Amino acid sequence: MPSPLSRAARAAVHRPTPRATALAVGLALAAGLGQPLVAGAQSAAVAQSFNVPAGSLAQALTRFAQQANVALALDAGRVQGLQSNGLQGSHSVDQGFAQLLRGSGLAAQRGSAGYTLVPAPAAGVAPETVRPAAPTAATLAAVTVSAAAERSATTEGTGSYTTRQTNTATRLALAPRETPQSVSVITRQRIEDQGLTQLTDVITQTPGLVLAQGGNTGSDTSPIYSRGFGVDTYMVDGVRQLNSGYTDMFQTYDVATVDRVEVLRGASGLINGVGTPGAAINLIRKRPTSAFQATVRGELGSWAHRRAEVDISTPLNDAGNVRGRLVAAAQKNNAYIARLKEERQALYGVVEADITRDTRMHAGLSYQRFEATGHARGGLPAYFSDGTRTRWDVSDSAAADWGTSYRRYASLFAGVEHQLAPDWSIKGTVIRAWSIYDEVLGYGSGGNPNRFTGAGASIWAGRWSSDPRQDTIDVQVNGKFDLLGRKHDLVFGADASRSTYNTPNYTNWTHAGWSGAIPNIYTWNGSYPLAPYNPAVGSGTSDERLNSVYGTLRFKPLDSLAVLAGARVTDWSRAQSTTTYRTGRTTYNDRRETGEVTPYAAIVWDFARDWSTYASYTDIFKPQNNKTLNGDFLDPQTGASYELGIKGSLLDERLNVSAAIYKAKQDNLAVAIVPQTFAPDGSTAYEAKSGTSTRGFEFEVNGEVRPGWQLSAGFARNMTRDRTGARLRTEVPQNTFKLATSYRIAGVGNGLTVGGALRWQSEIYSDNQGPARVRFVQPSYAVTDLFLKYAFTPRLLATFNVNNVFDKRYYATTGNSYYGTPRQFRLGLEARF
Repeated sequence: MPSPLSRAARAAVHRPTPRATALAVGLALAAGLGQPLVAGAQSAAVAQSFNVPAGSLAQALTRFAQQANVALALDAGRVQGLQSNGLQGSHSVDQGFAQLLRGSGLAAQRGSAGYTLVPAPAAGVAPETVRPAAPTAATLAAVTVSAAAERSATTEGTGSYTTRQTNTATRLALAPRETPQSVSVITRQRIEDQGLTQLTDVITQTPGLVLAQGGNTGSDTSPIYSRGFGVDTYMVDGVRQLNSGYTDMFQTYDVATVDRVEVLRGASGLINGVGTPGAAINLIRKRPTSAFQATVRGELGSWAHRRAEVDISTPLNDAGNVRGRLVAAAQKNNAYIARLKEERQALYGVVEADITRDTRMHAGLSYQRFEATGHARGGLPAYFSDGTRTRWDVSDSAAADWGTSYRRYASLFAGVEHQLAPDWSIKGTVIRAWSIYDEVLGYGSGGNPNRFTGAGASIWAGRWSSDPRQDTIDVQVNGKFDLLGRKHDLVFGADASRSTYNTPNYTNWTHAGWSGAIPNIYTWNGSYPLAPYNPAVGSGTSDERLNSVYGTLRFKPLDSLAVLAGARVTDWSRAQSTTTYRTGRTTYNDRRETGEVTPYAAIVWDFARDWSTYASYTDIFKPQNNKTLNGDFLDPQTGASYELGIKGSLLDERLNVSAAIYKAKQDNLAVAIVPQTFAPDGSTAYEAKSGTSTRGFEFEVNGEVRPGWQLSAGFARNMTRDRTGARLRTEVPQNTFKLATSYRIAGVGNGLTVGGALRWQSEIYSDNQGPARVRFVQPSYAVTDLFLKYAFTPRLLATFNVNNVFDKRYYATTGNSYYGTPRQFRLGLEARF
């Protein structure tokens, strides 16, 4: 929440006087819980690690002061129009200011209240001896102001693998150490270092998450798991996306537009109204910057990979109180799998304006397009007709030539935030989002071929398409109040969402007069048999509504103790209809839950200066889209989730450490029937398991270990069992470990960054597979990635990424022969302005 200081500073920038502009800003975004902002002589001389990108001098100085945790009085008139080459590597505060201001005619003078900009001294004169020029009629005197530290959740430009603030868990803006749940943040720096362009790339790198990929990107056969539960809760800027018909739409989301991805592991009912104990994925989009910056990037790679990105952010008027940002990305590529070709485009634009001193508005649009040909929902059969295992090349495709995937996702959004009082604000958001998808399914995963003749395999053929639309409004009030001599936090609000779609219904898997038999799987190239005649045989509609009121209180009875209590009351309904053209009959299905209360309680105790322990509890409530063999929907999943953990914020909040143990009990857990069977509409059939439980523990560390060295590491162990103690979800690994690290060598050219990542998972298996009903096992494996980043100049750099360095061959899931991505190279060139 902006303090009076930050509002005053913003007002100075955005409403300059006609004769001069004087900006006095106390910068302390890196401070930890009220640490002093002014660097003394000793702290100013200590070397720290900095990552300040090239750009305007005003923005470079601002970011440097944020990272150095010092106060800076900045006269905007003195630096207007000046540029900076940025600053990288290890420097003292004085050295950093000197390098940033080199050639500007200015110097940074340290005083008891912080730093001010003064004319550069003559040769042989120390900057501390120079006094600011006396104010004239055309220049206002610079004023240095000290204030309590303000954290920022934005990760762009920080160079960090962690963040100082998140609100995904409770809607309160809290530091990671203050948040009583497990939250992982994939920052902008990490996205760029590892070349993560799609949401699925981010998922594979996030601790505790598993992508069980059984088909090409975005297939509904590629579920995401966390803590043993499927993940279908996606948010954009904190707003849940319903899209009840097809949540896998978001797996093809391009992350060029996002500042960071926050992943809340555990139940998310407090922030969403409905949710499983698995995880909620929150994509936080980029916002306009106060100074001009631009980036252009091109990339080439394996399998004809071509990608281009443009990102421009700029003030739109002289005062700078209106700002805009435009991000565009385009990509074309073939794949390691034969016949598969993909195209992607992303476009994002947003305008932000300070309407008054206390009111800020923003509005924008987002558009994403994905198309794939030679698209398959699975891999080739895993077993021959005699029950023995097949062994295909990694590049062998199960796709028919006519198997395609077509997707569009767009949204218009607007929001306003108003400061009601120094410690209170109100924020409203309105979003209209719509999607279009059309999947023509044709993949040769059916049957079991003869080992010698290759006959016996077949194509699964079908189609589904729809056009879901969602309207959402969210209003929340956030503030602090005094009670018993202490300040406490409160957030409350209401939201309403409506998601509708109209969809044609097609025949799936079997078609009159058409045979999907493949004469010889060894010589098959996807060109035959031709696609079946498959006109729409009916239509369906859906109208889903979710209305909630919520509130969270963070009560501080002691400086070292915080008690959180919250609840959300939800009304949910979904009305669906299905019409069969042949009979003209329409059937209706109307489900609703009214007044569903989701409680939340937690306690956080700071038992040491940098360490906290916490305990939290919440209920589970999740209506399900999974169907039984008869086509009926499963009842809502219900239960309770408990978590106990410890968190540390070290090295002046640059390094976050956490460990947690958890347990969840649930009823009506959806488990796919094995071997795979289908509901009447062609979707996978499920059965409900009650009395199930999941438990496990997680460990994670993120941030800067030492100057220039960024690290992210996480280990997770999860066990899900039914009421008899039998293991469930055996196709999901019980243990996973993920590591990513980078180190910047400032002395090589203009900076060389080296790094890599490691992903390891334990054994997975599925029983009753193939004609002999045997166990399909994928042993434990590890995949290693490496990258290099070299700056030719502060504004021009090259990147080189190698994924799966050792070309590890592994099945991405169980049940069919769909392999993980083999060794891959990417070379990029990036220019910054």
